[in-house]
Amino acid sequence: MELNFLKKFLRSISQAILVLVASFQYNFASVNAETMSNIKAIPVTEELRLIVPSEYKDSWIKAEKQVWEPWLVSKKGFLGREIFYNKEKEEALVLVKWQNKKLWKSISVKEVSEIQSIFEEKVKNDLKIDKNPFELIYEGELYEQDEQRY
Repeated sequence: MELNFLKKFLRSISQAILVLVASFQYNFASVNAETMSNIKAIPVTEELRLIVPSEYKDSWIKAEKQVWEPWLVSKKGFLGREIFYNKEKEEALVLVKWQNKKLWKSISVKEVSEIQSIFEEKVKNDLKIDKNPFELIYEGELYEQDEQRY
């Protein structure tokens, strides 16, 4: 009888420890990130990083201006775009500023994919190659830091 009581007691203690340990595993950074993603009234900047081989840089910029720029300008909430290039890394940074996340994310993935396909076809035709030479290596979002806002 005493052995059963001891087993039940140890099992209860083990379960309590497990619950306690599990509760400390909660990722509070993700709680903060989730809160940020719900903010829809503040400007957001879409951050895109791509590998752009230097021999194709001019063609990439030309296609960006001919395909993506007119499409972006037509989108509700689009505020502007900046393009940067790191020659040593052969890496491009594209920052697209949106009025808010809700307007940006209201654009369907299908529509973006269709424009990307048009972009890739233009590049392949202009360069007379079979494969898109530009690789998207990072996509994220940035929020301007304002002491009064955060």
